[in-house]
Amino acid sequence: MNYICCDLQYMIQIKFPDASVRRFESGITVLEVAKNISEGLARNVLSAKFNQQTVEGSTPLFEDGNIQLFTWNDQQGKDAFWHSSAHVLAQTILSLYPKAKLTIGPAIENGFYYDVDFGDHSVTEKELINIEKKFLDFAKQKFVFKMRSATKKEALDFYHKNENQYKIELIENLEDGTITFCDHADFTDLCKGGHIPHTGFIKAVKLLNVAGAYWKGDENNKQLTRIYGISFPKQKELTEYLELLEEAKKRDHRKLGKELELFTFSQKVGQGLPLWLPKGAALRERLEDFLKDAQKKAGYEQVISPHIGNKELYMISGHYEKYGEDSFQPIETPAEGESFLLKPMNCPHHCEIYNTSPWSYKELPKRYAEFGTVYRYEQSGELHGLTRVRGFTQDDAHIFCTPEQLDQEFKNVIDLVLYVFGSLGFDKFQAQVSIRDLKKPEKYIGNPKNWEKAEKAIIEAAQKKNLDFIIEKGEAAFYGPKLDFMVKDALGRRWQLGTIQVDYNLPERFELTYKGADNQQHRPIMIHRAPFGSLERFVAILLEHTAGIFPLWLSPIQVKILIVSEKHEKYAQKVLNFLENSEIRASLDNRNETIGKKIREAELSKVPFMLILGEKEAKTGNVSVRKHREGDMGTMSTEAFVELIDKEVYKSISKFEN
Repeated sequence: MNYICCDLQYMIQIKFPDASVRRFESGITVLEVAKNISEGLARNVLSAKFNQQTVEGSTPLFEDGNIQLFTWNDQQGKDAFWHSSAHVLAQTILSLYPKAKLTIGPAIENGFYYDVDFGDHSVTEKELINIEKKFLDFAKQKFVFKMRSATKKEALDFYHKNENQYKIELIENLEDGTITFCDHADFTDLCKGGHIPHTGFIKAVKLLNVAGAYWKGDENNKQLTRIYGISFPKQKELTEYLELLEEAKKRDHRKLGKELELFTFSQKVGQGLPLWLPKGAALRERLEDFLKDAQKKAGYEQVISPHIGNKELYMISGHYEKYGEDSFQPIETPAEGESFLLKPMNCPHHCEIYNTSPWSYKELPKRYAEFGTVYRYEQSGELHGLTRVRGFTQDDAHIFCTPEQLDQEFKNVIDLVLYVFGSLGFDKFQAQVSIRDLKKPEKYIGNPKNWEKAEKAIIEAAQKKNLDFIIEKGEAAFYGPKLDFMVKDALGRRWQLGTIQVDYNLPERFELTYKGADNQQHRPIMIHRAPFGSLERFVAILLEHTAGIFPLWLSPIQVKILIVSEKHEKYAQKVLNFLENSEIRASLDNRNETIGKKIREAELSKVPFMLILGEKEAKTGNVSVRKHREGDMGTMSTEAFVELIDKEVYKSISKFEN
């Protein structure tokens, strides 16, 4: 924020988030405002916003306005902490590697990174230890972060002198009068602002790993070295975080997917194209059946669309213009001028399904649902297990409704998303209303008035459903705003799961209509929704959230039957048949191994229940029951065991009412 100097004697009014207002002398700094409230607050303030603009702790205030003060307990405070840490990392790198060229170094959700051109030098994991040590030496010196403005010429001259073509490229795309630098110690970096008061707040740092990253994410550009790190105001917090990382490694869905025999990848098939093994395919099928059952009750109709579509289809929808580079290359046919794309989205196909018939307002809403597989080209360096793939299946649905129906239909979809989360153990989440960035109109299509109506509709529906939500500018889809659900998993990590979008634009582009009560033709409004998002990503997150211990109703194998010796196999087969006839998924381990080994292996494979069958059980017609991680549950009849399973399933999944 740029302020002009003025008379410090007059008073300004500052409003706080609790709506209280205080008067201060003009020119008071942000940290002085905090100190006026309490010394304790001032010691903990990391960053601030004044009139919705990011400011430094040392920024003087010369006008009335609203202030927000952020500490480590706020995400904005963490962002400033990690952004400042990226500056210290850059300072450290230049002190140890004077010929290195810095590029960009942002804060990320957990920590920060810096992309660096080290020339011919390859930084090793061992070197990270030395960088960490030097980093902390700098941090202890409590260097103050100071912002200053620079002209475009001054900025270009500075980086020409340092022969940094990356910073020069960034500056050339900036307007004169908008360029700022941040200085601390003898280090200077191009920066928009948002820092902690001084480096001394940083008490612990860990450089986590080294990776490759192309300049500006373009694989045609030079590959840089990306150093990831995380920092904390206390050593104890770093220790706890590293312990969490170790637990995350144990829960890595790629590791669990292999151990539980759910999915695999093959270089011969192609990168980013998962192969679902029998247990994984059965898991997917149950997830699909679960949602299909709820959708049927909510009035959805299942449709199926092809895996490819004419290029013209995606040109009409706008997907080719906005996402053509992320699609696979067009498939040319022998016919002149005819080309197809692997389907990147299902919505254009569903628009054409709607267009097959004339509709009356009395027949709306129409709700089309499809588990549709789509294909998008992800760069090989961005592929990651099931979370970033090139072919994935969306639990897609599109609702075509009248303006009068929009509010209720949107709220019904929210109910469906919450039902999915509740049944799968995601009980901690925050909603995010993703709207346009008005400063970048080129990112979006359609009439601004329709955008305003769509954004208003989403916010009002979220309020009526009493959702805990935030508003994020610039995160909307190109055709409409959306409501995203950010869930926290068992390790406290945030994931975007489930999305609902309001779209006035595709109905316009595809000339969709319905006859209203006035006998005139009207445009329907389109709601896009996907509670899972993609099945691949959802399964990955669910695996890591549950550590592979799925809810009983979802487990690939619910019961493992273990026999003490071969002579009990006949009775075991009888029990297996009874369980299968009771619609319980069970398997028999009849290998010639000790019962202890079989139990250990069943525990490792995370089977919810084990039935131990020996001489006693065969004579009495009962089963000895063990529960995963809980141990022996005693002996009971097979009928009583089936009843136990039914109760456990009923507890873990409620019925969807709509």
